Amino acid sequence: MQIVDFIAANSSWSWIVAGLVLLALELVVPGGFLLWMGVAGIITGILTFWVVISWPLQWLIFGVLSLVTIALWVRWNRGRQAASDRPYLNRRTDGLIGQEAVLEQPIVQGFGRIALGDTVWRVSGPDLPAGRRVRIVGSTGAVLAVEALPN
Repeated sequence: MQIVDFIAANSSWSWIVAGLVLLALELVVPGGFLLWMGVAGIITGILTFWVVISWPLQWLIFGVLSLVTIALWVRWNRGRQAASDRPYLNRRTDGLIGQEAVLEQPIVQGFGRIALGDTVWRVSGPDLPAGRRVRIVGSTGAVLAVEALPN
């Protein structure tokens, strides 16, 4: 009971310490949620320095601040795109769109082959003879869609 009385007597500092503990836990269990709950705890502690608030209302303030800060963080985090030094790492075919190549094998019944670098790619498009220049215009899986270039 002495601990509960001590926490009740020092509610402002209790919230601040709880917020700092939540911030420290964020380092161990990453994910972002404990970070914003820690911020809400610290804000609740600072608020109780100036205004005398009952315990149930303090918990309500903490809960609402936690939900609001987490919701804002999730909304902001989903809206931003992660920058990458390799934007086509797992979408290799997207990086080939717009390139020009020469057909290694003719496109017969909608499919043929081209060589790009050290890789031979299956292509789809209109029937064309081998040696014809084509431009890559899209992809479906690992099959590149091509169109004929004017001679």
